[in-house]
Amino acid sequence: MTLSSLLLGGSYVGMTSFFTVAFLMVFLPACILLYTLMPGRAKKYVLLGASYGFYWLISGKLVVCLFLSTLSVHYFGLWLDRIHRQRDEAVRAAEKPERKAIKHAYLLRSRYVLLFAALLHIGTLLTLKYGSFFIRNVNFLLEHMGLSLHLAIPKYLLPIGISFFTMQAVSYLFDVYRETIKPDENLFRLGLFMSFFPQIVEGPICRYSQTAEQLWNVKGITFSNLTLGLQRILFGMMKKLVVADRLNPLVETVFAGYQHYQGGIIALSAVCYTVQLYMDFSGSMDAVMGTAQIFGITMPENFARPFFSKTISEFWKRWHITLGAWFKDYIFYPVTMSKPMKNLTSAARKKIGNHFGPLLAGSVALFCVWFCNGLWHGAAWSYIFYGMYHFTLILAGNVIAPCVQWTNKKLHINPEWFGYRLFQILRSCILVVIGELFFRAEGLRNGLAMFRRMVTDFRFGSLNQELLDGLGVDTQDFIIVGITLLIVLLISILNEKGIQVRVALQKRNVIVRWAVLYGLILYIVIFGAYGPGYIPVDPIYANF
Repeated sequence: MTLSSLLLGGSYVGMTSFFTVAFLMVFLPACILLYTLMPGRAKKYVLLGASYGFYWLISGKLVVCLFLSTLSVHYFGLWLDRIHRQRDEAVRAAEKPERKAIKHAYLLRSRYVLLFAALLHIGTLLTLKYGSFFIRNVNFLLEHMGLSLHLAIPKYLLPIGISFFTMQAVSYLFDVYRETIKPDENLFRLGLFMSFFPQIVEGPICRYSQTAEQLWNVKGITFSNLTLGLQRILFGMMKKLVVADRLNPLVETVFAGYQHYQGGIIALSAVCYTVQLYMDFSGSMDAVMGTAQIFGITMPENFARPFFSKTISEFWKRWHITLGAWFKDYIFYPVTMSKPMKNLTSAARKKIGNHFGPLLAGSVALFCVWFCNGLWHGAAWSYIFYGMYHFTLILAGNVIAPCVQWTNKKLHINPEWFGYRLFQILRSCILVVIGELFFRAEGLRNGLAMFRRMVTDFRFGSLNQELLDGLGVDTQDFIIVGITLLIVLLISILNEKGIQVRVALQKRNVIVRWAVLYGLILYIVIFGAYGPGYIPVDPIYANF
């Protein structure tokens, strides 16, 4: 299902990407102009109106889902706060021996409210996004059990970005419950946090404490923020239009008809898809960060050069960072800190030691995280398999870590030696590409068949122009993609070494700055994938 197919009649398909003419040449300039003209106290309301206007343009009447979600968390947050205040008053008025029982009673009450609120939001997401998948599998089981019962498969209109704003809603409720933040009594401020238009389609998944006050206390647009923001948008546009969209025909062709290709071509398509996904998603994040920076908003980064990772665990600390942090804080830690898991850890320490003891309970939590992570990406067994694939790799890495350290010590291998780190990085990249093969495959069976052919029939045959034409690319495409990847790699290496390229560029004289800016624009104009015959490619992660 494509993003465009999720739109209601009357909604504006041209706004589904941050790199369309409609967004860059019409919507964003109009927002900047109106924001600049309005007095300081009204600027936040311009952002709120722009955010709901943007969501209405891409989702039509489904904008009501976003509003109801915001309204719900607003009042549930106030309800939880009222319970906390009642608890504090009751504790102050009670004798010391009674206070523990009072706190426990109010804790249970707040848990019930949190559970109800979380189930309401997550249940809505599960119903709309996974209801059809669940019923199809129930029908499959009923059929194989020989029962004639067949459940009707519902069809729902899925609001764009529902996974993202639902996770923000749940994190807000948990943080209010944990009393790490105070509930927001201002519905408009909470509404702006939930709906801020750059992040509503693909994230990042923000916490209330990260962006709410920034959004509400916005100032005027400065020249520095404007130029830095535009630079980042253009950098993201280069990733998306020059690399991701240029590789799309090859990826689409091979994954749709893998039966016609040798294992080498399938491996090439898996690598190309991994590159496409990263360039598409990180490019979109560049546009999100850049747009927010124009208005003086600093959002949490979602990528930190993931392909420099030495392990799969490290990779997931650098890729889709806000999603991983959400799972860690709201699934992994609550599971590991639950009473049954604490008891399991305590017993396991005595039986199997201090390394494997905590690992046992941690593995249960890790399984929950990766099952949810796989399912979060889509209602299909291939996504669940993808989650279990990474769960297995991370768990295996945790289990064998002492053995690896012992082996390195015995063989006198320095873990910081460049050759060893390069080996680790290449190994991690290969494992990631294999995972992305299953992630992109049209169903788990196809993914397994593609992997089998890639392993047992790894041949390229004659990789000539005729074959490339059939794949929708040519030698020039690979050259352009290669040059662009080298540019991105160079900038990534500098950033990894702590050299912020945009900041360093900002310190250079105006001629250098504008030369780079116009050079980037010219590069996109010449080498970007667009124009007659070009089919726009929806942002990949907006479909999740």
